[in-house]
Amino acid sequence: MITFVRANLLDLDHSQAIVSLLDEYASSREGGGESLSDISKQRLPQALAQRSFCHIVLAYHNEKPAGLAICFESFSTFSCKAILNIHDFMIASQYRGQGLSKKLLKEVEILAQELDCCKITLEVLENNKIARNAYHSCGFNSYELKPEFGRALFYEKKLATH
Repeated sequence: MITFVRANLLDLDHSQAIVSLLDEYASSREGGGESLSDISKQRLPQALAQRSFCHIVLAYHNEKPAGLAICFESFSTFSCKAILNIHDFMIASQYRGQGLSKKLLKEVEILAQELDCCKITLEVLENNKIARNAYHSCGFNSYELKPEFGRALFYEKKLATH
């Protein structure tokens, strides 16, 4: 049986599920191939709990953690409404290919509607065709304001850590 919960970061079981699932994702080829650091594993739940704009949906299969979506609210100045960005999205390897990603994305959509968001955003690696197909089948597309300006690109600038 599949169930979905909004994570409570003060709940030890939820916190452990988040760290475990995110570590599996980080360790995978798609997630960069490196396990989370011990410090990240230890501090992550508390750091996320300090961010009121963080929303996490956990998927369970027969009460075992099966997937997660870690989302953060941002804001659309053009629409004057919140945006929900899916920052991390993963299905545990043993539950892939069973349609769970579509169900979890639907739960994120319900959350976004409850938050009165104007849209949901996410990023996906160009060569992650399985994820791209799943997102596309759920209505996600690349972003363009106007076709003549082209599609939006995602950039980053890493900052030195202290």
